[in-house]
Amino acid sequence: MAGQILNPNLLLAVPLAPLAGSAIAGLLGTKFLGEVVGRKVSTAATILGVLVALLISVQTLLAVNDGATFNGTIYNWMTVGSLKMEVGFQIDALSAMMMCVVTFVSLMVHIYTIGYMADDEGYNRFFSYISLFTFSMLMLVMANNFLQLFFGWEAVGLVSYLLIGFWYTRPTAIFANMKAFLVNRVGDFGFILGIGLLLAYAGTMNYQEVFAKREALAAMSVAATGWPLLTAACICLFIGAMGKSAQFPLHVWLPDSMEGPTPISALIHAATMVTAGIFMVSRMSPLFELSDTALSFVLVIGSITALFMGFLGIIQNDIKRVVAYSTLSQLGYMTVALGSSAYSIAVFHLMTHAFFKALLFLGAGSVIIGMHHDQDIRNMGGLRKYMPITWITSLLGSLALIGTPFFSGFYSKDSIIEAAAATHIWGSGFAQFAVLAGVFVTAFYSFRMYFLVFHGEERFGKPQHHRDDHAVVRHDSDAHDEDHDDHHHHGLEPGQKPHESPFVVWFPLVMLAIPSVVIGYMTIGPMLFGDFFKGVIFVGENHHAMHELHEEFHGAMAMAMHAFTSLPFILAALGVASAYYCYLINPKVPAWFYAKFHALHTLLDNKYYMDKFNDVVFSGGARLLGNGLWNVGDKGLIDGLIVNGSAKLVGWFSTVVRTVQTGYIYHYAFVMIIGVLATLMYFFPFWHA
Repeated sequence: MAGQILNPNLLLAVPLAPLAGSAIAGLLGTKFLGEVVGRKVSTAATILGVLVALLISVQTLLAVNDGATFNGTIYNWMTVGSLKMEVGFQIDALSAMMMCVVTFVSLMVHIYTIGYMADDEGYNRFFSYISLFTFSMLMLVMANNFLQLFFGWEAVGLVSYLLIGFWYTRPTAIFANMKAFLVNRVGDFGFILGIGLLLAYAGTMNYQEVFAKREALAAMSVAATGWPLLTAACICLFIGAMGKSAQFPLHVWLPDSMEGPTPISALIHAATMVTAGIFMVSRMSPLFELSDTALSFVLVIGSITALFMGFLGIIQNDIKRVVAYSTLSQLGYMTVALGSSAYSIAVFHLMTHAFFKALLFLGAGSVIIGMHHDQDIRNMGGLRKYMPITWITSLLGSLALIGTPFFSGFYSKDSIIEAAAATHIWGSGFAQFAVLAGVFVTAFYSFRMYFLVFHGEERFGKPQHHRDDHAVVRHDSDAHDEDHDDHHHHGLEPGQKPHESPFVVWFPLVMLAIPSVVIGYMTIGPMLFGDFFKGVIFVGENHHAMHELHEEFHGAMAMAMHAFTSLPFILAALGVASAYYCYLINPKVPAWFYAKFHALHTLLDNKYYMDKFNDVVFSGGARLLGNGLWNVGDKGLIDGLIVNGSAKLVGWFSTVVRTVQTGYIYHYAFVMIIGVLATLMYFFPFWHA
């Protein structure tokens, strides 16, 4: 099959099938067109659309693995001079793998949603949104040019906004989706600047045409600044990735996005949308490889995110927020791999992380269902015997997350740690410390949550429950009363017991648990050290991290066996043991730490005061600027001078003119005579005769 060109019509069906399902559910299944179809049709249409996309994606991946490719234009939208604006696909190993991950996780989320959103009034609307998101993400990963990339980039941001604010009657949801929208606009401003720089100097938006000119671009500087062009362009592109992939300091939107329903946390904020930045930088590897400055910037930002976001996960009590901060930390790990020129490892961790993090989010949703929408882990405990499927799948996901040997997360996470140690990019020392310390932190907060939820004392069904602002989920049917929480009990009543979730909820957990365990072992060889990404991801000759890892790799089995004596495994084991001791054996230890280090806890509880800093500096600055523009510009200049000033001038002139409008004929005759005399004297100055 080598050299075969893939069928463009078949490829076009991959994004269009979910789009068709979204249109059916969103137009015909909602009040927009009078609810022509019911829940069953909406569910069937959206799931069928994603299933078709998944089957074609798997077929495409198999064909690409045999040597088939596609890179061409599907639709020519506009031509301006020599610039072509097109819709086109570039299908290679990177995009084919991403297509399979996006469609598989999306399908599992669609099935899960049947059970999770069963009692919600916006059921059809939710299915429409998640299918529309799948279409947008597929357009992004299949793109062969920056225009389509930007379209997909903005489309996933728009649908994310709609989904985070899905329960739009809740003020917290509206605040969260607006926050996500605004923070992403900051990143997107950098992103479009990077695209603009490349367009201005390369004269094209096509990936391959830009890559072909990369040596010439590397020798150019940005006009009037002297900055190296590729350094400036790559840093601007990465600022876009910082917003979309929630890197410090543009990470602040992601934890608040947990205000949306749990299925979208798995689909958007763990498996797909937040990895768009990682995918984009990997796709742009031919450009990033020519700028060590840009790589250092990427490496340091990723290191900060990996370590400091993990610390925040330790003190969270909302089950979804623990997993959310875990996502932030793992995205930092992927970014460290990018900065180490280990793009294939970043994409490898992207893939493994998509499965086990989606599993953990959906597992958290299953627990929330069993706990009657209580999300506070301090009100749980002992759920293992009541929810056995949720328990075992969540355990497998947690083991994969902390990098347990033989699990999928181990192979990708350990490879990142080794790449950080092997790279010589500036900032690699801090990166190595951050990813190693992050191993202990990840193991501690992951199993803190696991032990508090599934083991120990049963703390549910008691009159006094812990209450966090973020620990309550309200469905649309609950949200109509502003004071609903004051008289509606969330959590199990005394005497009630948790129960295992229905089949449509636990089936996706099982399906995601399988790749969470085995996919790393099966694919590490070809993806990292084989020819899978050959000709797709480029690594410069002066960057040796992947070469050093290749020399040390002796197979997946040998790597896992050797890991039992390595520092990362010891740190992970210590993290699990510490969580076990602190939360099952001696719960007084966390209380002692809280008392002794209250100031540190306050710092973490306030998320390093990043939100307050943004509110004072940026929001406050914007308010001051807005007030200034309003008082000086709007009220003073526009209203006071231009609008009201012109009105006052006309009024004054009218007042003067009105004094001579007496209504007496002899006054008017006198004025006419004076006017005639003045005219004669001007044109016929007879006194000079």
